[in-house]
Amino acid sequence: MHPNPSFFQSTIVNNPQDTLQGREDEEPPGSGAAASEPTANCVVRRVSSLNDAAIVLRFPPERVARTSLRTRAFRRKFFSGVPDKTWNDWQWQIRNRIRHYGQLQSMLDLSPAEKGVADHTGHKLPMGITPYYMSLLTVDDAAQPLRRTVVPTINEFVRSPGEADDPLGEENQSPVPGLVHRYPDRVLLLVHDFCSTYCRYCTRSRVVGHGAILPSRSRLEQAIDYVRATPSVRDVLLSGGDPLTLNDDRLEWILARLRRISHVEIVRIGTKIPAVLPQRVTGRLVRMLRKYHPLWMSLHFTHPDECTPETTRACGMLADAGIPLGSQTVLLKGVNDTVDTMKSLCHNLLRMRVRPYYLYQCDPITGSGHFRTSIAQGLEIIRGLRGFTSGYAVPTYVVDAPGGGGKVPLMPDYMAGREGSDLLLRNYEDRLFRYPDCRSADIETGSSPCPLETIP
Repeated sequence: MHPNPSFFQSTIVNNPQDTLQGREDEEPPGSGAAASEPTANCVVRRVSSLNDAAIVLRFPPERVARTSLRTRAFRRKFFSGVPDKTWNDWQWQIRNRIRHYGQLQSMLDLSPAEKGVADHTGHKLPMGITPYYMSLLTVDDAAQPLRRTVVPTINEFVRSPGEADDPLGEENQSPVPGLVHRYPDRVLLLVHDFCSTYCRYCTRSRVVGHGAILPSRSRLEQAIDYVRATPSVRDVLLSGGDPLTLNDDRLEWILARLRRISHVEIVRIGTKIPAVLPQRVTGRLVRMLRKYHPLWMSLHFTHPDECTPETTRACGMLADAGIPLGSQTVLLKGVNDTVDTMKSLCHNLLRMRVRPYYLYQCDPITGSGHFRTSIAQGLEIIRGLRGFTSGYAVPTYVVDAPGGGGKVPLMPDYMAGREGSDLLLRNYEDRLFRYPDCRSADIETGSSPCPLETIP
C-alpha cells in the first residue's frame, strides 16, 4: 500500500457542459489536465481506473505545451474575448464552426480556386471547420496541406472518368438503413451523418451533412436488431458522420445495447475528433467509454501538422482509458504523398500512442481527381518506410475496391524470383538475398531438391 492514500487520485476532470444546446438541421443530435510528478528519470502520472489505481510512467520527462503558438495567435486575432474555458468547450466549438464564405474571407486570403466555389449552388458536401482546426491553417498559402483538406475549391466540380457518388457500393450492401454488411463477421453502423469538420475527400460526401442519416432511436434499434439476429457478426464499427459528436448519453445508449449482444466481441469507433476537435475528449467521455471494453478506436489523421499539444493530450486520455488506438490515413496528392511527410506523420502518431494502421488510396468519389495519386506513388511511400523505420510505423497500404470488393492490400514486390530451391528476396536496400525454401520446392515439384543430413 502506498504510504499516502491520497496519492492515487483520478486525473480526469468532469466537464459539466456535456450537453449540446441548440442545433440546426445538420447539427449533431442530443441534448483537467493530468497531474504529474517528475522523478530522476521519468514522469509519474497519477491515474485511477474503475476499480483500482495505476501509475503511468512517462520517459523522458518533458513539459508539454497546452497549445501551439499558431493557435494562440489565431485566438488573439479572431476570438480575443473568448476565455479558455469557453474555447475548450467542445459544444462551443461546434456552435461556432466556420460554415460560410464570408467567415472564410475574413480569416484567409482566398485563392481564385477557393473563391470560385461561392458561385456554385447545390454543392454536395457542406463546409464546416471548427475554430480550433481553423487555427491550424495558414492565412496566405492555399496549398498548405491542412487547408487543402477542408476548404472547398472549384476542383470538386470536375468529374473524372471512373468516379462515382458511391464508389464502394455501400448502398447495395445495406440490409437495413444506415448499416453496411460487406464482410462476413463485421458490420459498419452509421450512427448519423454529422461531422464537426468536413473533409473534402469524404467517401460519403453523397450523404454526409445533409440530414440523410439521423440518429433516431427507431432506425438505430432496427440496425441493432439486425446485428442481434446475425450471429456471424462479432465486430461492429460505429461510423457516420462522426460518432463522437453525439453527446455522451446517446453514444452510451448505442454502446450499451451492442454490449448486450453475446456474439458481439468487439466494438470499434471511427472518428476524426482527436484531430479536429480534441476538446471533445473529456474526462466524462473516457470514463463512459472504458465501461464497454473491448473497445477500439480508428482515428483519422492526415498530416503531421495535426499532431498538436491538444491532440496529444486527447489521445493520451483515450489510451490511458485502455482504448487501443489505430490511425487510418488517406493518401492525398499535395498533402501527404511524400515519404518524408508520411514518415513524420507515422512517427508523431507513435509518440501519441497511436499505431499507424491503414494508408488508404483515395476513393474515386465524384470530384476527387485533384486529391488522388497514382498507385505507384503509394507503393513508393511504403517502400520508403519499410526497413527505414520501425515496423510499427508502417501502415498497410490498401485500395478499397470499387463496387464493394472490400480492402485489397498492396505491397512492393520483395520477391525477386527463384533459383532452384532458393527464394530470391530483395530487401529495403535493394540488395538480393537467398532463402532456402525447400518445403515450397517439395510442393511445387513433388520431390525434395535439398540434401537431407542427419544431425549428430
